[in-house]
Amino acid sequence: MKILMVCLGNICRSPLAEGILKHKLGQKNLNATVESAGTGGYHIGALPDIRSIEIANKYSIDLTDQRARKVRSIDLEEFDLIFAMDTYNFQDLRKMAREEELSKIKLILNESHPNKNLSVPDPYYGGNDGFENVYHLLDQACERIIENYGIK
Repeated sequence: MKILMVCLGNICRSPLAEGILKHKLGQKNLNATVESAGTGGYHIGALPDIRSIEIANKYSIDLTDQRARKVRSIDLEEFDLIFAMDTYNFQDLRKMAREEELSKIKLILNESHPNKNLSVPDPYYGGNDGFENVYHLLDQACERIIENYGIK
């Protein structure tokens, strides 16, 4: 299974989601490919935000092998599941997708809060507490992804 995590700039939320899910898969000896990307190309090639790196490190997750990239149309074809961090990016992904790809695109917090259509808040302009909050929201959602999609 191939899973793509998507936010706007691919430096805060989606790299954290990628790191958390990879970490959980490793702990459970499960196999899936997990990547992240942004709908905007603002930070292509950059490391995740230092605050995302720090909060991940706090929970023994290393994000320093990740580099920001922009979502490509081929991603919509190649990935089995595409999780948007918020409704804005969800809509942008749907606009990029062909009809047969629409069912792959999901809001990540619908995994832990079904049918609520909640967004992961963007912590970029907030304080460090925002990154802690985002970590816990994504941690819970990633646990549900493993359960909900039967990753082996």
